[in-house]
Amino acid sequence: MLGNKYGTHRVLEPKGVLPQPALRIDNNMDVLYDNEILVDVSMLNIDAASFTQIKKEVGADEEKVANKIMEIVGKRGKMHNPITGSGGMLIGKISKIGKALEGKVKVNVGDEIATLVSLSLTPLKIERIKKVHLNTDQVEVKAKAIIFESGVYAKLPSNMDRKLALAILDVAGAPAQTARLVKPGDKVVIIGASGKSGTLCSYVAKKYAGVTGKVIALVHSKERAKHLEKLGITNIAEVDATDAIEVESIVSKFTNGEMADVTINVVNVPNTEMASILATKNYGIVYFFSMATSFTKAALGAEGVGKDVNMIIGNGYMTGHAEIALETVRESEKIRGIFESLYVN
Repeated sequence: MLGNKYGTHRVLEPKGVLPQPALRIDNNMDVLYDNEILVDVSMLNIDAASFTQIKKEVGADEEKVANKIMEIVGKRGKMHNPITGSGGMLIGKISKIGKALEGKVKVNVGDEIATLVSLSLTPLKIERIKKVHLNTDQVEVKAKAIIFESGVYAKLPSNMDRKLALAILDVAGAPAQTARLVKPGDKVVIIGASGKSGTLCSYVAKKYAGVTGKVIALVHSKERAKHLEKLGITNIAEVDATDAIEVESIVSKFTNGEMADVTINVVNVPNTEMASILATKNYGIVYFFSMATSFTKAALGAEGVGKDVNMIIGNGYMTGHAEIALETVRESEKIRGIFESLYVN
């Protein structure tokens, strides 16, 4: 029995859409289509915007967060936050490979992998939540998931702690896209620079902007951004990213009024679109990696203030992005040390 390569055969409601925008998908793990892969899941990494929203809704309480995750997955057949629209990713071991994919995929039964597609489109059935890590957005589970034929995933490196690898791969698209966008001499603003994606983007931006460039790290709390100084990031400002005028003022001071060539938004809260746009010079680039972004607000907001900027939607996938992100951590002992202190217990 062959399913659609994009997984539309699992869509229950509404019919005719792809799994990601679907309201409900079939998470029956007793049936495996010939072009699907079954995974025994050990850990979920919930998208930062989603996890933040859940904690605000139910409180920073492990049991309540666990119950909310179970509720969402129970209703939707996937971890697809109905408020933020985002999901996350998972790690687990390959349990079974559909016969149409045998010998055609680069994994075998028993391999430990991380999915590089969103949980918002991944059929998921959770038997039990073992532990919710409130400070790292990671959730230990006993669960099963389905990877479609079109799904993207990566084998976990044998020489890296699983929690560390999960944290890095969850945001792999951000540093890879930063490397693509930043040129020598660029002035780069990172909004939300102290988080895991922000930390990686700051490091990569500094590397590619070079000695003639400048990286400006905007953070919610300087106290929680001390690790950026270890990476040589010295232009750090504490600001509410929803205050667009204040952000514009700070960036103007750092750049002598020239503003940013590239602005990268990796915050996990809504209403930061205008701060990103005002921080950027005309004809500059704004990269919205944050899943809390409203692209309607961004498009109409830029029009409203007369800003001619190139706005890029944060595609979490880029060719080779997993390898780029992992190599970024391997090449820098400072980055690795920071991530191990945050994500490895």
